[in-house]
Amino acid sequence: MNTIYPVVWSNNKVLLIDQTCLPSQYNLVEISCYEDMAKAIKTMIVRGAPAIGVAAAYGMYLGAREINIKERESFLKKLEEVAEILRQTRPTAVNLFWAISRMLKMAYETIGTVEEIKNILLETAQKIQSEDLQTCQDIGKNSLQILPSNPQKLSILTHCNAGALATAGYGTALGVIRSVWTTGRLKRVYADETRPRLQGAKLTAWECVQEKIPVTVISDNMAAHCMQKGLIDLVVVGADRISANGDAANKIGTYGVAVIAKMHNIPFYVAAPLSTVDFSLESGDLIPIEERDPAELYQIGNTVIYPDGVDYYNPAFDVTPAHLITGIITEQKTVKPEELISLKPALSYH
Repeated sequence: MNTIYPVVWSNNKVLLIDQTCLPSQYNLVEISCYEDMAKAIKTMIVRGAPAIGVAAAYGMYLGAREINIKERESFLKKLEEVAEILRQTRPTAVNLFWAISRMLKMAYETIGTVEEIKNILLETAQKIQSEDLQTCQDIGKNSLQILPSNPQKLSILTHCNAGALATAGYGTALGVIRSVWTTGRLKRVYADETRPRLQGAKLTAWECVQEKIPVTVISDNMAAHCMQKGLIDLVVVGADRISANGDAANKIGTYGVAVIAKMHNIPFYVAAPLSTVDFSLESGDLIPIEERDPAELYQIGNTVIYPDGVDYYNPAFDVTPAHLITGIITEQKTVKPEELISLKPALSYH
């Protein structure tokens, strides 16, 4: 159950599934230079924190490949410029910065010619990709230990898309759902549509349909009603950045889902790799929140749906406080938010 790969290295270029076209069209975008990769990340052709990290790693290699300098220090200076352009694409997704830092670290630590550095960078990007796929599968496996015993068949609500499309493959939150499905314990997925970009309706639902996982799409404001009616047993979401105290930034609307889940005594889990944890930030108050183009709100296709003269506010993420989170499912194990700091030593470059 892993047939969707949003980032693929093939014939000396990167192929991206254009997620802005799903579900109506399945298109691949060829990326051969770092500037095109930066644009693809910024415009959400590729999105989801782990997938952004993988794409950025390949973007670093593409940028290195374009630098026609043989002198080491001058090459590294130019590589820093590539890194800065990539950093500016999506400020909330910490995997972006993690992957870029890891690529730079490998470049500086590699002793040899510029060509040897370039070769190591490609190998590192491929390693980041393969590690993320394994990480997602481990997150799914670890989640099976925290499932409630009743009911036997679980209905799970998720918000946004934290599936194969958002990672190297398999997914984090949707990876949990895939694992539950393979054990026979999944009754149904409830996917919030996720305004304003509709990643739940367009992407999560699409992934579930591809693998014949039963899925029901609901509008974001139906989550409370569904919980009140006893339709939801568990909530699992992904994250774009988690602070050291366990506060988690995810797609806008996640905080509201967590509040409602708490009200109805429904377990609320965050599934994310350790690379999504920013141990340098003490709390979620310090997580930068990206604000996106208001056209995402007022326009559907070419149709403007709001009246002239109104103002707009379009934050892409919100932060769920740790006290609303039952546990954080990582590739190492599931921990309570306050125990997250104990996993810091496990986060390292391989």
